[in-house]
Amino acid sequence: MEGPGIFIFVLFIAIIIAAAIYSARAARKRREELFELATRLGLDFRMEHNRALADQFGFLNKLAQGSNRYAFNVISGHYHGHQVMAFDYHYETHSSDSKGRQQTHHHYFSFFLLLLPMVFPELLITREGFLSKIAQAFGYADIDFESAEFSRAFCVRSKDKKFAYDVCNAQMMDYLLANRDLSIEIESHALALAFASRLAAPQIEFNLQRLLEVRSRLPEYLFTPL
Repeated sequence: MEGPGIFIFVLFIAIIIAAAIYSARAARKRREELFELATRLGLDFRMEHNRALADQFGFLNKLAQGSNRYAFNVISGHYHGHQVMAFDYHYETHSSDSKGRQQTHHHYFSFFLLLLPMVFPELLITREGFLSKIAQAFGYADIDFESAEFSRAFCVRSKDKKFAYDVCNAQMMDYLLANRDLSIEIESHALALAFASRLAAPQIEFNLQRLLEVRSRLPEYLFTPL
């Protein structure tokens, strides 16, 4: 390797090192911001990997993907009268390239949980999109509502249609139409919000508040024992 080749190689290595340093500093700064947020809200913060949490709530679809699953940067505690958690989540998927070599893909996103005092059937509320339309074509029908606008905007699935209608009441539909980025899952004793990427610290607090807004729109009769 001579001349320009050496320069390009050294430049490539320098770029990799610089990117790694920048990524490490950004991750440290974000952890500090999350710790400050948790302290201000009177919540606990744990940065270490938590596989037990991934196992405990593995019945939730978003947390059941891939392998090597764990939560980290976990904020938890009582927030405005509810037991909540907000955390980063990791899982891996694997594929093969054109030469048959295995490649590992790392996926990260933010997830929010509120623990419910009752056990409920599974309910998914996600944005209507290309993949949900394909699923409908293969027989995975969603539930339609009187609000055509809501039915166009969101895909709602549950084996318990009455429960779906109870949750997607007029107030809930209005709120979700004003917050169309939300994806909600309810199952067992968990109410969850899922996102496609890791959120910045200010967004964590904002979405903890939105988690409570969703909870406040669940009819209280759902929590009355029969």
